[in-house]
Amino acid sequence: MAISLKTTSGKILASVALVGTAAAVAGMGTYGAFTSSTSASQAVTAGTITIALGAPGVNNTLNVPVAGLLPGDKVEKLVTLSNTGNSDLNTVSLTTTAGATASLLTTDTVNGLQLTIENCSTAWTGATAPYTCTGTKTTVLASAPVITANQTLTNLTSLTATKTDNLKVTTAFPTTANDTFQGATSTISFAFNATQRTATTK
Repeated sequence: MAISLKTTSGKILASVALVGTAAAVAGMGTYGAFTSSTSASQAVTAGTITIALGAPGVNNTLNVPVAGLLPGDKVEKLVTLSNTGNSDLNTVSLTTTAGATASLLTTDTVNGLQLTIENCSTAWTGATAPYTCTGTKTTVLASAPVITANQTLTNLTSLTATKTDNLKVTTAFPTTANDTFQGATSTISFAFNATQRTATTK
């Protein structure tokens, strides 16, 4: 029997044609896809936490020395406490120290100096002590030994950003102090520390 070369050639040509068609379809999938894109940008700035005392002078007399204190005497000092940051605060606390100058005035918690802080909704009036409040007066720190650590202050307007408190710091020398206190001297440092408001979801 004779083999037909014509028939075989026809099958080979048909196979080549099918392969070429499949490649063309695959090429159409690669170069015919739809595309789209978009973008955005977000600016983020951290808040600031800043509290400040008034400059030495009328707005801050804490650094004015006092001499000749006797049992029963009180010393009144005025100071403004301001929230100069752009964020609200959670707390403001006070720490007082005497360091190397510690004496009976600061180490005797009963007969030594006692500290009280009050706030006035308006500026305190009076050229000298005793000062008076013509607005609303609140207690920021109840009477306690003059040396304290991390004592949280209450009734502060300055917990709100840009607000200021008018504080009167009173240091009292108890009448129970005896002769052993004569000539005692100390330098008391005041440090106000603020913490940020509670974190929120924005």
